[in-house]
Amino acid sequence: MLNLDPQMRLAFLANAAKRIKEIGHKEHLQNNLLDFLKGGWKYIDPATFMDGWHLQAIAEHLQAVTDGQITRLCINVPPRSSKSSLVSVAWPAWTWAQEKLGPLSGPHVQFLFASYAQSLALRDSVKTRRLIESPWYQENWGDRFKMTGDVNTKVRFENNKGGYRLATSVEGTLTGEGGAIIVCDDPHNAVEMESDLVRKSTLSWWDESLSTRLNDPATGAYVVIMQRLHQEDLTGHVMTKESENWTWLMLPMEYESERHCTTYVQGAKFWDDPRTEDGELLCDTRFSRGVVEDLKRRLGPYAAAGQLQQSPTPRGGGIIKDEWWKRWNSTNFPQFSFVLASLDTAYTEKEENDPSALTIWGVFEENDNPKVMLIYGWEDRLPIKELVDKVTWTCSKGPIPGIPLKLADGHFLQKVPRFRVDRLLIEAKAAGHSVAQELHRLHSFNDQFGVELVNIGKSTNRGGGDKISRLYSVQHLWAEGLIYMPFVEPYGYKWANEIVDQISIFPRGPHDDFVDTASMAIRYLRDSGMLRRQVEYDLDETQRIAYRSRSRALYPV
Repeated sequence: MLNLDPQMRLAFLANAAKRIKEIGHKEHLQNNLLDFLKGGWKYIDPATFMDGWHLQAIAEHLQAVTDGQITRLCINVPPRSSKSSLVSVAWPAWTWAQEKLGPLSGPHVQFLFASYAQSLALRDSVKTRRLIESPWYQENWGDRFKMTGDVNTKVRFENNKGGYRLATSVEGTLTGEGGAIIVCDDPHNAVEMESDLVRKSTLSWWDESLSTRLNDPATGAYVVIMQRLHQEDLTGHVMTKESENWTWLMLPMEYESERHCTTYVQGAKFWDDPRTEDGELLCDTRFSRGVVEDLKRRLGPYAAAGQLQQSPTPRGGGIIKDEWWKRWNSTNFPQFSFVLASLDTAYTEKEENDPSALTIWGVFEENDNPKVMLIYGWEDRLPIKELVDKVTWTCSKGPIPGIPLKLADGHFLQKVPRFRVDRLLIEAKAAGHSVAQELHRLHSFNDQFGVELVNIGKSTNRGGGDKISRLYSVQHLWAEGLIYMPFVEPYGYKWANEIVDQISIFPRGPHDDFVDTASMAIRYLRDSGMLRRQVEYDLDETQRIAYRSRSRALYPV
């Protein structure tokens, strides 16, 4: 260099400075997944890149997976947020570009990507391959590995260092296949989420197939990224079964302070949602306030709650909102003129089915107005004989000879409160008929409460129609403040909260047994004239006198 003339020397120094800058930029991209995505965006998507802090949050968690800090990552984010471009397209290419080698870092890493549709899985596979083969990527990281020509398809492509990217779909064939990193990107189709069969099939595929496909369970990682669509979707499934093993990044479109997301990695705080004011948007450059409001109108409350807010139930409840339940802030019940029990029987004792459920309701008068209170409830998986015993025990006050006080599940009947019930409603299905027949055989108890079978699926019977229509038919009674629940601060009644929660999330919850009992009971009271709206009650003084004359006290044990 000392022998170069001044002009050549300046050119050499300029080229060296440029190369140093390029190397520095290259190293920066290797250390920053989001900037890597920005650098290669034109090879991924012709649309203009829309940046946002939510993408940085996702990128930081993915980098923690590559670094081995996170092995189970669940991300919930609204659709059209560039999540697939970051997770399913850029991340595997970025991982293969790493110089620092580790179990999940370097060109040897093997990826398995799955989506609900094969077409989506193939779309992102093609984009990843196009990014890797781009002049930009090859100039910077082409020396890291070479693509192999013998395995280079849309479904699967490999490099000469042992790494591969495999694309499949939910319920796709995985015999003999696996990965060091397994990614489930949109495992559910939003259109099919109301189908229990389709949804549970996806969960079975995860449990019985995908969850066993890590090449090395000790170092491998799972990533699930999706929008919430149901309480029992894949996010709900994994977070219920093994939440202690998963890092959960939840990014709602509009910030809700009571659902503030903080993630922890290896016991230390890793990330905090930067928003502080309720209603702050996730990415106002991409989703303005007007766009979000239009999305909410078009999606409706349930779809907007799941797809935008990452909560399968609209804020405050679904068909029956939490705030509609009137709170009874006393340990003493009022005097009830009529006590009604409502029973929904399970078809089998298998754990995956709904349990049998019983709720008890009392009609009372408040300021000369008729009201109804939920006064007790339980759910249990019991064979017919023990179910009949427990129902009889709960719905009658007198001695019951011949009923064992200890059930097969180990529970003692003495711990179950007892009530003087006037009428027991039973849904008229296979197990319901059997329970009703057994109750009628207990002749010594028939005078304690009457039994009525209700066909909830038939519009000709009380409150007929499907489950959703049935609940909608009595929705206004909750909205008008006619339905009470026991509520004593600071602890309340655990059983009452469980019932209210299940009714609140219906129809997006895993079970609906309490919902069926509630709608059946309220519909019965409404049709029988015992539960009347204020405008109707004020017009009928004769009914008021008759109502008050029937009043009697209820004394639960």
